[in-house]
Amino acid sequence: MKALILNSGLGKRMGELTASRPKCMVEIVPGVSTVDLQIEKLLKCGISDIIMTTGPFSELLEGHLTERFPQARFTFVNNPIYDKTNYIYSIYLAREVLKDQELVSMHGDLAFETDVLETVLHSQTSVMTVDSILPLPEKDFKAVYEGERVVKVGIEFFDSAVAAQPLYHLTKEDWNTWLENIIAFCEVGTTSVYAENAFNEISAQLNVKMLDLKGKFCAEVDNLEDLERFRSHYELLKK
Repeated sequence: MKALILNSGLGKRMGELTASRPKCMVEIVPGVSTVDLQIEKLLKCGISDIIMTTGPFSELLEGHLTERFPQARFTFVNNPIYDKTNYIYSIYLAREVLKDQELVSMHGDLAFETDVLETVLHSQTSVMTVDSILPLPEKDFKAVYEGERVVKVGIEFFDSAVAAQPLYHLTKEDWNTWLENIIAFCEVGTTSVYAENAFNEISAQLNVKMLDLKGKFCAEVDNLEDLERFRSHYELLKK
């Protein structure tokens, strides 16, 4: 299994903290960033092949990771028009190294506990992480479900939906089907939407089930409020 980490966003909601670095490199505590924690957890779980899309400050990010984690095998794919496209296009640029792969996929600003990642990796089917305990967020991802299956993902869904996070385990078959539609979207110029828009069109062909975390920590660190919340959680875990 390989990991796909999407790190091509601008991170504008972090303000000055992302003026000179990508969002994933904003430090939780001195010397420790979100991307550091992701790579540490992946390596601990036996995942060392990591495909990472990049955007702004790509050289800084690549240099940091290759120096800090020499045991990892990184493949970096830069999106030069990161400010004009969404991550669906970054995936499209990486399509050749992503074909025919079983993946654990995540956004670069996602923070989670190690046992969350372990549960995702050990799932027998494709899964997306959700949390039935959390209230539905106004502006973040929700997953629409039928039985155990995820049939739509987006920020606009509220009916038959549950709070969701962009952390997936995808079998080779499911991922290839999704990737084919991502490619189709991008090749007709639809590059400013979420990759999940391509998922929603063909979800009936997939078998992606909900993995309910039921309160276990898994959250995007997308703005300064999220950052403070994660810093508090990180210190609590250390104690």
